[in-house]
Amino acid sequence: MIHHNILFDYGAQSLELSANDVIFSENQRALFYYQVMNGTVKMFNLNDDGKEFVQGMFTDGESFGEPPLFGEFSYPASAIAVSDSKVIRLSKEQFFALLKDNTDIHLQFTATLSRRLSYKAMIMKEISVYPPEHRILTVIDFLKQKDGNPSNYQVELTRQQLADLTGLRVETVIRTVKQLESNQDIKIINRKIYR
Repeated sequence: MIHHNILFDYGAQSLELSANDVIFSENQRALFYYQVMNGTVKMFNLNDDGKEFVQGMFTDGESFGEPPLFGEFSYPASAIAVSDSKVIRLSKEQFFALLKDNTDIHLQFTATLSRRLSYKAMIMKEISVYPPEHRILTVIDFLKQKDGNPSNYQVELTRQQLADLTGLRVETVIRTVKQLESNQDIKIINRKIYR
């Protein structure tokens, strides 16, 4: 998203994280801009039953948790490292200075936020209206498109992660993936999903 050298020029810090390290918690005040250098971070909510709903997964070069910086509200979800990761953190004040000084970065950032809003609107519709087959294919197709629509796209998510992203139970995802394979909507090779 933003080249790490530019972030460091504005005083960013590099954080070394282990799997399951908490980056920020739901309802915590937003004070920093975060961007993944390497690894994977997920933002999620827990419902009253302790079931996780994943708001998003972020990997190398992607930023996360920005809307509260602009909207002056607390984080609506928690963020943790999924794997050993390196994350860049920049103070809110310096992040805004960076955007004011670099209109091209500001415009790219605005476009990214707009795409995320579009995704959120689409996924809310999918989760509330459509059956499991449609939900799963929608998430897979979104990820495939994000990666440039390669032929024979390999889904890097586990069945549990698909469940967390779609609001389904993992058992439902397993059963639905088998059905999608029999319908020839996807292929399963060595337990990996391809589309």
